[in-house]
Amino acid sequence: MASSASRAPSVALGGDFGINEWIVDERRQEYLRDPESVDPAWQEFFRISPAKGGEPAGPGDGAAQEPGPEAAVKAVRVAALIHSYRVRGHLAAATDPVGAEPPAGHPELELSGHGLDDGDAERSFPVDGFAGRASMVLREVVGTLRAAYCGTTGIEYMHIQDPRERLWIQQRAEGPQSRPGRAERLHILERLGAAESFETFLHTKYVGHKRYSLEGGESAIVLLDALLSRAARLGAPEAVIGMAHRGRLNVLANIVGKPCAQIFGEFEDAADIRSAQGSGDVKYHLGGSGTFRTDDGHAIAVSVVANPSHLEVSGPVAQGVARGRQERLRGGTRDFPVLPVAVHGDAAFAGQGVVAETLNMSQLPGYRTGGTVHVVVDNQLGFTTAPAGGRSSTYATNVARTVEAPVLHVNGDDPEAVVRAAGWALDYREAFHKDVVVDLVCYRRHGHSEVDDPSITQPVMYDRIARRPSVRTLYAQSLLAAGDIDEQEALLARQRYREQLDRAFAETAGPPAPGPGPLPVRPVPGAPGDGPATAVAEDVLRRVLRTQTDLPPDFTPHPRVLPQLRRRADMLDGGNVDWATAEALAVGTLLLEGVPVRLSGQDSRRGTFGQRHAVLTDRRTGGSHVPLNSLGPQAAPFAPYDSPLSEFAVLAFEYGYSLARPEALVMWEAQFGDFANGAQTVIDEYVASSEQKWGQRSGVVLLLPHGLEGQGPDHSSGRVERFLQLCADRNMTVAVPSLPSNYFHLLRRQARETAPRPLVVMAPKSVLRLKAATSRLEEFTGGSFRPVIPDATADPSRVARVLLCSGKIGYDLEAYRREAGQVGTAVVRLERLYPFPADEVRAELSRYPAGVDVRWVQEEPANQGAWTFAGPRLDGQVPGGVSCVSRPAASAPAVGSAHRHSAEQEDLVRRAFS
Repeated sequence: MASSASRAPSVALGGDFGINEWIVDERRQEYLRDPESVDPAWQEFFRISPAKGGEPAGPGDGAAQEPGPEAAVKAVRVAALIHSYRVRGHLAAATDPVGAEPPAGHPELELSGHGLDDGDAERSFPVDGFAGRASMVLREVVGTLRAAYCGTTGIEYMHIQDPRERLWIQQRAEGPQSRPGRAERLHILERLGAAESFETFLHTKYVGHKRYSLEGGESAIVLLDALLSRAARLGAPEAVIGMAHRGRLNVLANIVGKPCAQIFGEFEDAADIRSAQGSGDVKYHLGGSGTFRTDDGHAIAVSVVANPSHLEVSGPVAQGVARGRQERLRGGTRDFPVLPVAVHGDAAFAGQGVVAETLNMSQLPGYRTGGTVHVVVDNQLGFTTAPAGGRSSTYATNVARTVEAPVLHVNGDDPEAVVRAAGWALDYREAFHKDVVVDLVCYRRHGHSEVDDPSITQPVMYDRIARRPSVRTLYAQSLLAAGDIDEQEALLARQRYREQLDRAFAETAGPPAPGPGPLPVRPVPGAPGDGPATAVAEDVLRRVLRTQTDLPPDFTPHPRVLPQLRRRADMLDGGNVDWATAEALAVGTLLLEGVPVRLSGQDSRRGTFGQRHAVLTDRRTGGSHVPLNSLGPQAAPFAPYDSPLSEFAVLAFEYGYSLARPEALVMWEAQFGDFANGAQTVIDEYVASSEQKWGQRSGVVLLLPHGLEGQGPDHSSGRVERFLQLCADRNMTVAVPSLPSNYFHLLRRQARETAPRPLVVMAPKSVLRLKAATSRLEEFTGGSFRPVIPDATADPSRVARVLLCSGKIGYDLEAYRREAGQVGTAVVRLERLYPFPADEVRAELSRYPAGVDVRWVQEEPANQGAWTFAGPRLDGQVPGGVSCVSRPAASAPAVGSAHRHSAEQEDLVRRAFS
C-alpha cells in the first residue's frame, strides 16, 4: 500500500509540518459507507466527530468537544511524524564511526514538534499501512521509525518524485530486517581480514611507500564483494569499476584478483610498470581485469579502468566503457547487462564538477547505462581539508539529489549494514535502471598518503582514530560475544590470507633490481604508411546519397532542409561535393562495410552550422528519422546524439566507449574548437598519453571547428598548438583537412586502421559552404588521404615563393593570388601536421628552383597555431630556412571586432605575398 505521504498534497493543520488532510477525508468516506471497513481507531475517531472528520467541533455542531476532537487531530499529527522521519530521519542516524558527538537530530523528529507528548506514547493511532499495520501504539511507531531511519544507516529518498520508487524504499526500510546467516557473517569477517591484512602487510614491508591505503575504510571491500556477488547471482556478465587511487591496490587484489606477487613486484621495481612501448605509470593508477567468483560458484567479469590523479575523470570513462560493452552484449535477457560501479572520495564527489556532469548524463538516451552504483568512501577529509572547508552542503553526496538518486549513508564500522546497503542499492538499480549512491562513512587511519601526518591539521580527530580498533577487530569481537564464532575461527581466515601474502612476497625475493640506466633513445617515427584502401565504387556512393531523399512516405521534412537534401543527392553529378556530403558518404560507406559509427556533441545531429542533418525532424509530428540508418538490414548502425552541454564528461565517455568498441568509428564534436578547453584534462590524461602510460589504445576522433572568421576570441581557434605540444611517439594524428574528399578518406582511413590512434581534426566553419572547397566524384572513387596538397596551378619553373599553410587560410591565399596575378607564388597546403609529413613536404619543395623563398602562413598569432611546431621541422627541409607570416603574438586567439578582424586578415594575406 502506498504511504499517505506519497499519494496526495498536504496542508498545514495545527502546525507547520505539512499534515495530510486528505487522509482524513478519504477514511471518512470509507467509514460512512461501511463503519466496519476502517480500523477501530478510525471508527472511534469518526464516531466522535463524523461531520468534520476530526476537526474540533464548533458551537452548534452537536459533537462532543472532548476528548475526541483532540485525539483526532493527534492522529493526523502522527502521520506527519512518520513523514518527518522519512524525510529527515537520516539526520539522526549513527553513521559516523569516529564521531565525538551524537547525531544532531532535528526538531521535527521529536514528539513535541508535532503537538504530541509522552502522554500519547501508549495510545493507539491509525497509521495507514505503516510497517504493514493499520494502527499502532505511538511508542511502537517511534521505535520502528528510529530502527528504520536512525540506526547505522540513514536514507535520503523523499526527494524522489516517483511514488513507486519511494514506496519501494519504504517497504524495505520499514519492514523487518533479517540478519545475515552464520556463513555470510563468517564471509564478511574473512573479507575484512583480507582487506586489513593486505594493507598492514604493505605498511610493514614497504615503509614510506605511497599506496593510498584503505585502512579505516576496509568495509569498502565488503561492500564491493556484496555488490558483485549479488550481481553475479542475478546473471550480470560483467561489471566496470571507475575509481581514484585510494584503495585501488586493495580492490585490484581482493576484488579483481590481480596476483599479489605482481603488486609486490611493482613495489620492488622487480617489474617495470610500463606499457609495451611506453613509460608506464605509478602502481596506484593502473587498471586491471579479472573474474570475481562467489562462494557458491557464480562468476562475473570485473575490470577497473586506469585513472590518473585527476580523481573523478575515471567516472565518465567507466560509463563509456560500460555503454560500449553493453551494446556488444545486448540481445540477451538483460537490457543493461553490464554493471557500472563508481568509487568516489567524499571531497572529490562534492568538489569535482565532472561528477555533476556525469550524473546529468545518466538518463540521457545516448549515455544511459541502466543505472550506476556510486560508492563514496567517505573519509570525512579531503587531503587536509575538513568538510566545513570543502563543501557547502550537509553531505558530500548532495549533488546526487539533482538526479533524484537515493542516498544510503551507512556506518562503515557496521559491516552487516554495509552488506544490506549494497543489496538495496543493486536491487534498486535493477528495478528502476537509475543511479543510486552508497555513502560509506568511515575514516582514514593514515594521512592522505602514508608519508603524511594528518594530526598536524586534525589532531582531535586523529586522537580518536588512534584509539579506535579496526572494523575487523570490532566485528570479530561482536561475533565472539554473540557466540557466532570462537577464537580459533576468528584467527583462521586471517592466518590463511597472511600465509598467501607471505608466499606472494617470497616470489619477489631475489637480488635487488638494477639501478636505472640511461634513458633509451627512441627513434623519431616517420609518417604512417599507405594504410588501408579508402576509395569507394561509384554505385556505393550513389546508394548512400539516395538515403538523403528517400524518406518515409509519412515523413514531412522541414521546408528549409528538404532543398539541402536534394542538392546533396545530386552532388556527384555536379562534381561539387561539399563537406557535409563528403562526411555523409564516409559514414554511409563505413556502415555498409559493417563499421558502426557513433557521433556525439552539442547540436551534432543537425550540425552547429546547419550543415549535417544526420537526424531529420518531422515538421508535422516532431518525430525523427536518421537517413543513414535506412541502408538496409546488413548495414551497421549509425548513432548520432546531441550531447548535454558538457565537454569534460562527454569526451571522457566517448573515450571510454572507444576502448570498449575498437571496431567502431567514435567521433566527438565540439560546438566550436575552443570548447575543447573544457575537456583538457581528458585530452592530456587519456587521449594523448594513455597508450604511453597504460598500453591503452583508442581510436576516438575529435572534430574541432577551427578558423579565424571574425567571430571573436572564443569561436575562432581549436588551439591546435596545444595538441601539437602533446604529440610524440606517434600517439595521435592531428589533421587540418581543407578538401571534402580528403576528409572523406581521412575518416575512412581512421575506421579501417587495424591499430588506430586518436585523431584530432581541425574542422572548418566557413569552408563548409565555400564554393572553392568542393571535390569531384573521381576523388572519392580513387585516391586516398593526402597529407600534403600540392599547388596544381603554379608553374614550378616560375615560382620564386612558396607559401606553406594549413586549413582555411589556403583559400584566402589562392583567392588573393588570382586577383593580384601573383603567378610566381605557389600555395601548398599541409593537411596533416602530426605525424609531420616530412617526406611529402620535401618532395613538393624539390619541384621548385633552388633558393626559393619559403614561408609559413597562418591566421593565428605567432605564439599560437602550428608555427612553433612546424617551423623547426621545416627548417631542416629548406637551406635558407623558413619565415613565418602571422598575426602578432597575443594572449587571446582573436580580436572581438569583425571589422578589425577583416582588416587584419587582408593585411596578413598581403604580407604573405610582399
